[in-house]
Amino acid sequence: MRGIRLALAVTLATAGLTGLSAGTAAAAGGDTLVSVGSPMSPFSQNKQNEPALAVDANHPNVLAAGSNDEIDMEACNAGDPTTCPFTPGVGSSGVYFSFDSGSTWTQPTYSGLTARDCLGPAPCTAHTGPIGTLPGYAALGLVSDGDPAVAFGPRRAADGTFSWSNGSRLYYANLVSSFNGAFPGFEAIGVSRTDDVVTAAAGGPAGQNAWMAPVLISKQNPTTFSDKEQVWADNAASSPFFGSVYVCWADFRSNSHGRALPTPLMVAVSRDGGDTWSVKQATPATDNGVNSQPDGCTVRTDSHGNVYVFGVATRGGNSFETMVSSSDGGNHFSRVRLIEPVVEAGVFDPVQGRPEEDGITGARNDLADAPSVDIANGAPSGTDATDEIVMAYTDAAAGLNQEKAMLTWSTDAGSTWQPSAKGLPEEPYYPVVLRDAMCADNAAPAGVYFGTRAGDVFASRDEGDSWSTVVSHLPDVLCVRAVRV
Repeated sequence: MRGIRLALAVTLATAGLTGLSAGTAAAAGGDTLVSVGSPMSPFSQNKQNEPALAVDANHPNVLAAGSNDEIDMEACNAGDPTTCPFTPGVGSSGVYFSFDSGSTWTQPTYSGLTARDCLGPAPCTAHTGPIGTLPGYAALGLVSDGDPAVAFGPRRAADGTFSWSNGSRLYYANLVSSFNGAFPGFEAIGVSRTDDVVTAAAGGPAGQNAWMAPVLISKQNPTTFSDKEQVWADNAASSPFFGSVYVCWADFRSNSHGRALPTPLMVAVSRDGGDTWSVKQATPATDNGVNSQPDGCTVRTDSHGNVYVFGVATRGGNSFETMVSSSDGGNHFSRVRLIEPVVEAGVFDPVQGRPEEDGITGARNDLADAPSVDIANGAPSGTDATDEIVMAYTDAAAGLNQEKAMLTWSTDAGSTWQPSAKGLPEEPYYPVVLRDAMCADNAAPAGVYFGTRAGDVFASRDEGDSWSTVVSHLPDVLCVRAVRV
């Protein structure tokens, strides 16, 4: 199995969203621009962050990415020059495609509400025009609000069965707001889908029509803020729930300003390719400063169809990496299992009410301790799966400026976990590992890879027993995926 040739698709934070193939472009010190349609100026139209990346398991040269992309927003000097607002009604869920394993990228242009021509000083009102973000939202009174999550799964046939021979479907989950009362509450979870990524990537009217209308999946009320979602499609044909799609998120349910704020972990399940969804509350709702529920979730499946949802939560005032699981396709979930204790990195800012990366009034550092997880499920067939679960996260237990990159893995469906650090930096290291910045391949033994916001990418060829550095001195590494080439 080690004869398989792999490249790592790595997305980076630079002036524009970029990607590289670690082991190819990385070795030469190069990278590839992903947000090719976004301008270099003005701010904030040149801004992208929080990228997500998906590899089509059945066609691993096909990649899709998303980011918070402000390409269609007004310039900061439009209207009041002391503010730099999001333009009401304008979306920010950027989308990008590659058909050569990440060597080149396309950012399509569609039509929708835009303010990209509002360069000031006159105030701006959104109007119909070109957009570089997900289409189809404005027509429904909705706004695509970013926090992207993307996944490929098999297409569903007319008889209701899923097969890779039917083709692939791309799922793009994101936050959604309403600008005309389309739903109650602040933010909902919506899912866009396309079965024709080639046409979608071309943009124009045909590309816009290649996307199905977005579907709202969260249950909303006037105080609901749905946030921090992730999507996954069961992509191993060996699974009895092959083709099922799962979305997890945190459901903030009141305006109590953090006092006994109910925030359960929610999981939505679709058995029909995303047309309809059932929503499950996977954990209790308690969030009172002593006990809180898993946040910053990641959802994955193994080759047997077991569903695993990971996040960071508190019990007794202490934080833990956690997991809930389901053996019946997401109909029922286990109790929250505590995996490892963790301490969040950063300096707590009492004004912001959150930790900051670089001290008081600095950049916010929410969920730096949230887990990044992948499972070697053998997709697309699942027949050669090891089903090893690998998790990376950042831990500040040793104190400020003594943070460590932590790795742990399980070969028994999460019942027991084995820490691994051989070959990782021993010296003080500030290595935030984002939740999309880890992946595993389907080799035997499984290869495991992760990147950090310190600009390093690490690899293990022995299922996490030992590690080596693939590349260093990159910009922030935001997402890592293994691609068969």
